[in-house]
Amino acid sequence: MKYFLIYLFFEVMVSVNIASAIGAVSTFVELVLSAVIGLILLANMRITLMQNLNALMQGEISIESFQRLNLWTIVGAILLILPGFLGDMVGLLLQFSSIVTLFVSKFLHNKEENPPHHFRQGKEDEIIDVEVIDDDHRLK
Repeated sequence: MKYFLIYLFFEVMVSVNIASAIGAVSTFVELVLSAVIGLILLANMRITLMQNLNALMQGEISIESFQRLNLWTIVGAILLILPGFLGDMVGLLLQFSSIVTLFVSKFLHNKEENPPHHFRQGKEDEIIDVEVIDDDHRLK
């Protein structure tokens, strides 16, 4: 709840400042245009889904990344539909998969960094490196 209020505060601040700078008509045109773009993106979600599915099939992204990329694309389209300049900027950035991947890897600590439990080495602290020295001092 507190993060929503922080977002709402920044949304109002940014929207008021930009709207006062560009005027009422330009603000209205931007709001309608961004809503139309958001609706078009939601309508064409199947194209983005197919691109991400191809990347998944070629092994470029993992299943978790596939799910996350599609989720963030939908969230970005919804933010474009909602009125507000800050939401429009964030929604537009979320449409680019490279920015989403950077955001997810930097700010959301995902579990992909840790190897699966069947690939872990076990108790690495208990491994002792040993060198065997032969007691036989005869020359060969």
